[in-house]
Amino acid sequence: MPARRPVVIIPTYNEADNIGKLIEEVLRALGNGRVLIVDDNSPDGTSDIVGKIAEKNPDVLLAKRPGKLGLGTAYIHGFKKALALPDVDCVIGMDADFSHSPQYLPDFVKALDEFDVVVGSRYLNGISVVNWPIRRLFISFFANNYARFITGLPVRDCTSGFCCYKREVLERINLDAVRARGYSFLVEMKYRAHELGFRIGEIPIIFFERRSGQTKMSKLDILEAIFTVWRLRLGFYKK
Repeated sequence: MPARRPVVIIPTYNEADNIGKLIEEVLRALGNGRVLIVDDNSPDGTSDIVGKIAEKNPDVLLAKRPGKLGLGTAYIHGFKKALALPDVDCVIGMDADFSHSPQYLPDFVKALDEFDVVVGSRYLNGISVVNWPIRRLFISFFANNYARFITGLPVRDCTSGFCCYKREVLERINLDAVRARGYSFLVEMKYRAHELGFRIGEIPIIFFERRSGQTKMSKLDILEAIFTVWRLRLGFYKK
């Protein structure tokens, strides 16, 4: 089997402190991969940094959007851009702040020999997070188990944003029908893949708290997540 050609999609908003180093580490980890940055018009100049890198490296791509439109729509935008590249056979989504370490990227690609969707799991081997306060750990653990219980997803970390999809998974999912705009998008994508019969597997990761910047999850994201899992479970979504 020829080597897979992955694209790593990284949504950004005010990630100027991290993005240059992250791109460098992602490309080093994958060897033959590409990076697609989807930036929501960051006022800190994130897209300017990426643009300068892209001018020198054809494996770095930049998609600029007019404003902060939500994590889910950023990924959908990125998925469509990635699928337009004919030599791409898998797509990986990850955070821009080094919460997701690039060192795991080869493990995702390798796991595609067995699975169609690979999830980087914080809960596969106990609880694997670093620098989280107890309150945030409790909220994350409860939210994940709540989503698992309602949706019936066969994964331990269905709220993980560190995920890899084979090309055919994204081609089969009706991306235009995905309704979640915030972080609950991560659950909806896994649910849709599972409903289509794709094999979902997990690899263990350690989730690191942000090196710099501030977390971006809002109260609206939390409310959307609560209702999204019921919408999926009750079938109130367009296939």
